[in-house]
Amino acid sequence: MNKPTAYGRPSGYEVAAVEVHHPIPITPAHTAPLIPVQPGAIPSVASVVLPDGRVVTGYAISPAQPEPVVAKPAVSRAAVNVALGGVGFLAVCGGLLLLTTFITALTALITQLITLAAVCFGGFVAVQIFKPHGQTGGNVFNIRKAVIKRNKFYG
Repeated sequence: MNKPTAYGRPSGYEVAAVEVHHPIPITPAHTAPLIPVQPGAIPSVASVVLPDGRVVTGYAISPAQPEPVVAKPAVSRAAVNVALGGVGFLAVCGGLLLLTTFITALTALITQLITLAAVCFGGFVAVQIFKPHGQTGGNVFNIRKAVIKRNKFYG
């Protein structure tokens, strides 16, 4: 009973013949989709006789109208945007040029004011130094050698 066969299986486990069943497809019944129709606009019904004698009845379908072609502008939006960006950039560059000119002029003005202040102050100091020291009624201080010994002033 457990004696192996030529295929390596023990005897008693022989395989029965296999029957293959092929399913037959069922053709589905196609129903027309329901289209809501307004009461006043009922389309006309058309019937067509096929060569094998069958009659097909259905609604006439109007051909699909192509969508109207939108007129393209002569210049694309990207080109307009690039041009406007260029105009804006030129305006900014002009403003920067005016800004740098203004800063240069302001620097020159400040330099001239500082030079004028130095000349005026220097002239004032020169007049004070080189003024004749006649009897002007000022205080006279006689400066002599002072001696400081042991944190005591001897003047």
